[in-house]
Amino acid sequence: MRLLKLALLIVLLAMQYRLWFGKNSLPDYWRVQQDVARQVDANQRLQQRNQVLAADIADLRAGQVALEERARNELGLIKQHETFFRIVPVKPQ
Repeated sequence: MRLLKLALLIVLLAMQYRLWFGKNSLPDYWRVQQDVARQVDANQRLQQRNQVLAADIADLRAGQVALEERARNELGLIKQHETFFRIVPVKPQ
């Protein structure tokens, strides 16, 4: 009977060792859960960015207004027969 108890104790300790320190142990599981949570956050940020870019693309394909706005803001272009005015704020001294 005593030998059986000792054998069961050894088996229990071996199983606990694998649970806490072996391959695919609880600390490994927790680390993977954190990695997955970080990746989900990164994916959500990238999906939001992609939605903004898709909306920009749709605007550029749909009409000339968005295209003109981009040309004016980013390239400084003006239409023919337009006069360009630049207002420079005065810096307080």
